[in-house]
Amino acid sequence: MAARVEEAVVAPKDIDLESLGAEHINLVFTLGSEDFGVDVNIVKEIVRVPPFITRVPNAPNYIRGVINLRGTIVPVFDMELKIDMPSTPLTDEARIVVLSVSEVTFGIIVNSVREVRTIYDAQLEAATKLSTAMDKRYVMWVAKPADGRLILLLDINLLFDLDQILIEDAGKE
Repeated sequence: MAARVEEAVVAPKDIDLESLGAEHINLVFTLGSEDFGVDVNIVKEIVRVPPFITRVPNAPNYIRGVINLRGTIVPVFDMELKIDMPSTPLTDEARIVVLSVSEVTFGIIVNSVREVRTIYDAQLEAATKLSTAMDKRYVMWVAKPADGRLILLLDINLLFDLDQILIEDAGKE
């Protein structure tokens, strides 16, 4: 009889996982009071915000400047300003998430890093239904995990497309 109970417990879990669809692993962080996520595969590391970030003359306001990360100069973007959110003061929980997209490495300042979370296809909804002041074109999906939170999954490729061109062009000069 014990074997039947085990089978009954195992089978529904397998069916539920299959019905959820493909899994996507995301780094979840906060900006303001909202949760955002990026594909964990583009995350290189997470570092504390240094006390000083070197400003870049004539840069847009969302470019905080550059940092020296173990001998590599890394441009740092203020994510709140980049996605048209009101900027909040940095706290001890603020971090720079270092990303690498199309062989370009850059950092984004976030208010805090929450977790690495698996999100399934069944938990995703199109971002077109968002009613927010934020520019929706940067949000690929809204994830609705079982805990009731909403996580806005960012399209980093679209978000930083122009910036990548500027960085690459600056490197050629």
